[in-house]
Amino acid sequence: MLRRSGGVILLLIVAVALAQVTQNKLVYSVVYLLASLLLISFILTATNLLWLQVERHVATHRSQVGKVFEETITIINRGPLLKLWLEAQDHSTLPNHRAGRVISSLGPRRRRTWAVRTYCTRRGRFTLGPLTLRSGDPFGFFSAKRKVSAVSHVVVYPATVDIPSFQLPFGELPGGGAMRRRTHYVTDNVAGIRDWVYGDSFNRIHWKSTARTGRLMVKEFELDPATDVWIYLDMDAGVHVGAPWADAAQERSGPAVLWSEKSKLELAPTTEEYAVTAAASLARHLLAQGRAVGMVAYGQSREVIQTDRGERQLAKMLETLAVLEAQGRQPFGQVLSAEGESLPHGTTIIAITPSAELGWVRSARELVRRGVRVVAVLVDPRSFTPAPSQGPLLQELSVSQMPTFVVKHGASIGTALSEPAAGPAPDARVRGAARVA
Repeated sequence: MLRRSGGVILLLIVAVALAQVTQNKLVYSVVYLLASLLLISFILTATNLLWLQVERHVATHRSQVGKVFEETITIINRGPLLKLWLEAQDHSTLPNHRAGRVISSLGPRRRRTWAVRTYCTRRGRFTLGPLTLRSGDPFGFFSAKRKVSAVSHVVVYPATVDIPSFQLPFGELPGGGAMRRRTHYVTDNVAGIRDWVYGDSFNRIHWKSTARTGRLMVKEFELDPATDVWIYLDMDAGVHVGAPWADAAQERSGPAVLWSEKSKLELAPTTEEYAVTAAASLARHLLAQGRAVGMVAYGQSREVIQTDRGERQLAKMLETLAVLEAQGRQPFGQVLSAEGESLPHGTTIIAITPSAELGWVRSARELVRRGVRVVAVLVDPRSFTPAPSQGPLLQELSVSQMPTFVVKHGASIGTALSEPAAGPAPDARVRGAARVA
């Protein structure tokens, strides 16, 4: 503030001294002019940030990588004076969220609203705000700022891709009998009928029994014979690699980035991001089939989500994956051994890892001996940066008869998860069982 007004203040001091010496009316007029100019500029600056109200509105505090997040910001002048100009500087942590704006001539009892559309490129939990308001006088002598400290949060889920077909090893299921456990989900296994009670869905009503008995009767179901599926995600910091990435959304400018979504999903070129995206896509794919899915990951801490079904389970898994980072210190083999020892016979594990170590395969073999089926999803680290080859690992998995899928940098994750790279090829009976399940 002193840099801007210092020259005028110095000139005023010189003019006052000269007026006292010369007693010249013209010099006194200059003194009065400079003093009035500084006083008016100071008053305008001091009042420009008074009686202001800031409102931020979002339709939802959830978004997803590859989607557009929308926010509306409104500045209201509730005072009786005109605001000559205002600058709103946003300090949100959401990448590429450019919510700042310069506002000119905001009249009394007026408001100014603008929408901010941000293409989400990174998953995580981010803050919206705080906001800093700046203003000053028309001559640039003084400036003032005011911080609006209110903040809210937005969670950006990892991206999910469509998987045309993902075959699980159901060919070894002995008999496929229904599990004798009642469930509130609608399945193909009807266990019986009972009287309708408040809260029962109308699509569960058994109309033939209702017509015969004269009162509403509903069907009860048992769980499908399909086994539970666990997604084990390797978050060991020592095995994840990445390549340099210039975020295209940051380099590009103009309305195309803010108003439209890109036709091709762009992920950060790291094995961590590809592994998380594969896990999220598989969870959505399997839950859409009505399966019970759980997840285990050792990242910043031990994360275990018990198996369940439905949209709520998917939201829970995406919420966890949004903030999960490769900061673990446990080798993947130890995670498989520790978390897999309590799994019941017939459970399926999907192991997602960029590791080329053979140690975790030995742990997977132990689980297979106990009747747990293992499917491997390998994220190829050599497609991101120079790294050890996974060739010996693929051979070991093929010998162990574990279905294996390989995800590479730049390739379609959905296609990679539909085409096994190693392991037993599913036969027609397995495909038919998968369709029925």
